[in-house]
Amino acid sequence: MSRLPELYVAVDVEADGPIPGPYSMISLGMAVAGRPDLSFYTELRPISDDFDPKALAVSGLDRERLLREAPAAEEAMSAAARWVDGLRGIGRPVFLAAPAVWDGMFVHWYFMRFAGKSPFGATGSGIDLRSYWMGMTGSEWAGTRKGAVKHALGLDGLPHTHHAGEDAAELAQIFEAVVRHRGGTAE
Repeated sequence: MSRLPELYVAVDVEADGPIPGPYSMISLGMAVAGRPDLSFYTELRPISDDFDPKALAVSGLDRERLLREAPAAEEAMSAAARWVDGLRGIGRPVFLAAPAVWDGMFVHWYFMRFAGKSPFGATGSGIDLRSYWMGMTGSEWAGTRKGAVKHALGLDGLPHTHHAGEDAAELAQIFEAVVRHRGGTAE
């Protein structure tokens, strides 16, 4: 029996503040690099009354609408965990973000708090695009912004919209191009 391939699950989060707990993850998007047919998106009902108006404005999401209409964090994160676990029939999901510290902090905390465990493992570890690019190219940290990576790969026209689903798909495309540039395959 052959070993299933790694599936690089690009993850993007929009939040209404700088850390989970006191503030809320308000949307979550995931997309598999090399597989545009495999994606997940959910909005989430805020978990606290605290929010930073500037952080909230980045996503363009309406907090009052989220409070009325978005699924509770337990429901959203359980659905997200089921989606990631469902990928196991075709591969081994690997968390991917840019930056992994920001998105990973929210995603891991939310999975642990609201789903009881993370489908990405007990540590929530994964690939950080910026670190990967730095190691691959020898560039300095300042040269690893997503825009700089996109420019180096000729992906300048690929939009970054601050919609978690669209930005996860963007990251999946960037990582696929990075791996091709390196000479490998992203699935």
